[in-house]
Amino acid sequence: MKERQLFTNYLKNQRNFQGASLHQANLEGLNLQRINLSRADLSGANLKETDLSGACLAQANLTDVDLTKAHLVGANLTEINLIGADLTGADLTGVDLTKADLRCANLHNANLNKAKLQEVNLDGADLSGAKLCGATIINTDLSVADTQAISLDNTEKCESEEPLSATSANWVSWAG
Repeated sequence: MKERQLFTNYLKNQRNFQGASLHQANLEGLNLQRINLSRADLSGANLKETDLSGACLAQANLTDVDLTKAHLVGANLTEINLIGADLTGADLTGVDLTKADLRCANLHNANLNKAKLQEVNLDGADLSGAKLCGATIINTDLSVADTQAISLDNTEKCESEEPLSATSANWVSWAG
């Protein structure tokens, strides 16, 4: 499928592009809210500043994708492949990243407030400066990621007053 065909069909209110092949597509800056791209191949795509709020990207392949400053608020990213993806400054508020593969992904300054990170692979990921206020992190090893200057309790944006707690030295589980 070509980028133009996808966007033309999207403008005609088609939202289901499940399993679409969009390898190296340029979808920069488009509004694709609530689109279904589950099991789609978007590897190497340019999704910089794209609005994917409420989208379903479950089991999609987003290897080496550029999601710099993208909006993924409330998106379903379960079992997604984001190996080597650039999510610098992306808004991932409230996303579900259950069983996501984020090896070597760049999440520098990403907003992961209220996100669900359960059994996420973060080997070599850059979470420096990321915001995780109110995030639920279960069976996810943060020790394998760069967490320098990570924000767990931004008092301006965080409404939660519950303390964070770790269940072991390597596997962290907390709810905020």
